[in-house]
Amino acid sequence: MKLETDIRKRGTGKSVLVVDDNASMRKTIAAAFLSNGFATCAEAENGREGIEVAKQLKPDVISLDLSMPIMNGLEAASELRRIFPNTPIILLTLYADALSNSIASNACVSFVLSKTVPINALLEKAHELMGDKPKFLTT
Repeated sequence: MKLETDIRKRGTGKSVLVVDDNASMRKTIAAAFLSNGFATCAEAENGREGIEVAKQLKPDVISLDLSMPIMNGLEAASELRRIFPNTPIILLTLYADALSNSIASNACVSFVLSKTVPINALLEKAHELMGDKPKFLTT
């Protein structure tokens, strides 16, 4: 994902959980959410760890990688949905085009997003799923 900065700080006071086994990707996504004003960004490197962190954090939105060791994103999403029925879950994958909507839907994923899109697309989708309206600067 490419990092593009956005001056609007729409995540003020919100928390996000980023679950990805690639530390560099995790840090990039976390930095984007924090620069967007999110108060808390917790990280986990696999689905099982993500579930434990989520139980403590109670995040406003969750970003999950699809392919991870120990527990993949689809397995984690199903469990997270039972615990947090209203929290948006975004599944990030290089294989977004190949992943069928029915598989993602059965895992209760809110949205599937390709890792090849700019990171602002992830932020915008997170805000949309949380019901946040864009904030515009006034002069």
